[in-house]
Amino acid sequence: MARLFGTDGVRGVANTELTCDLAFKLGQAAVAFKGKTILIGKDTRLSGDMLEASVAAGVMSMGGTALLAGIIPTPAIALLVRELSCDGGVVISASHNPPEYNGIKLFDGEGFKLPDAVEDEIEAFVARGGAAAEDVPVGDAVGVAIPVEDACERYIAHAVRTVACEGIDLAGLKVALDVGHGASCMTSPEALRRLGADVTVINEDFDGTDINVECGSTHLGPVRALVAEIGADVGIAHDGDADRVMMVDAQGNEIDGDVVEAVCAIDLKKRGKLSGNTAVSTVMCNLGLAHALRDAGIELVQTKVGDRYVLEAMREGGFAIGGEQSGHMIFLEHNSTGDGLVTALQFLAACRRAGASVEEAAAVMTRFPQTLVNVRVRDKHAVDGNEAVCAAVAAAEEALGDSGRVLLRPSGTEPVVRVMVEASDAAEAERHAKAIANVVEREV
Repeated sequence: MARLFGTDGVRGVANTELTCDLAFKLGQAAVAFKGKTILIGKDTRLSGDMLEASVAAGVMSMGGTALLAGIIPTPAIALLVRELSCDGGVVISASHNPPEYNGIKLFDGEGFKLPDAVEDEIEAFVARGGAAAEDVPVGDAVGVAIPVEDACERYIAHAVRTVACEGIDLAGLKVALDVGHGASCMTSPEALRRLGADVTVINEDFDGTDINVECGSTHLGPVRALVAEIGADVGIAHDGDADRVMMVDAQGNEIDGDVVEAVCAIDLKKRGKLSGNTAVSTVMCNLGLAHALRDAGIELVQTKVGDRYVLEAMREGGFAIGGEQSGHMIFLEHNSTGDGLVTALQFLAACRRAGASVEEAAAVMTRFPQTLVNVRVRDKHAVDGNEAVCAAVAAAEEALGDSGRVLLRPSGTEPVVRVMVEASDAAEAERHAKAIANVVEREV
């Protein structure tokens, strides 16, 4: 049987894979494993109301209190479970996935996503059918649902404070903002305007079926066009639940999570706030990030792919910043999970402190050309230790030296081995990637 929890909560097509019954049991589990007071938020998907009602019913069936924050970004729930002294939090969102999908993410009382061990216990709880009849309260012992009217305002005020407390504002900055028909429509435009930015927003409306569709952080075309149309200094794009952000400069050049991390880590170091003189990313980050940080005298810790592993390394090492190329960035001083709005504000504040335009600030990192080849194989795990594959990788690494990198990674979901090569020259990256891929295809 497939594991219920994926890399970021429980996810599936709403009302078929992610059913009301499953949502109800996860609501029960939130109380059973975390405590009586559970904060619930959602993005703009049509199925959000249905699943919110089911999760809340599960919470109340266990005698818990369901605090309903309504449409709100994921990072706001992570923040507010602490501010409101909740025992846990639930976000109903499938992040950057298409509108027909939805998901349920669970947070503990400190605003952190749950560890694998707790997810395993919850999975077993759901498999047993949820709470046993004798464990369910009756009569006046059942719980209630209470709306949290000022949830978005609390989060906006927090995000603004993260830069305003340093004496930074965004007066005179022209911003093109794509909120992707998602939850950030409730928060990002207001936060940027409150800091003095001149903001033009697209995809701010929603009907529940348009979230992430050809817009937002995974489709930068609309925000690029808006930047060109209004002559913006920067374009900002969120995914559906705004736990990540991607940006473009005034020329429309992409600024991904690697570039943002380089700029912000260097800024933190200059201000004496880069704990351990270290930043955290994954093995899939661009080699340009490692070089930019090395040149600035900053260590880089690399983890397995996934924000949970980045966060784990940050907490273990006491580090301040970590992120992924996708724009999922964690600033532990400001929040306990990826926060697209806070990330955008920290990046823009770093540009202000440096007295640089967005384009000038981003120049601290030079992106290495990257070639990724997906090789369909018979046994993806057989790639480890295969002599011919190891020899091909070693030959490429020797040829590339310090100016390139090779990474082989079995897919987590398909019979595929991903061959990634970076080099200072795009043609060289492609040549080495194809050579290794040919050996993998033949041998595995």
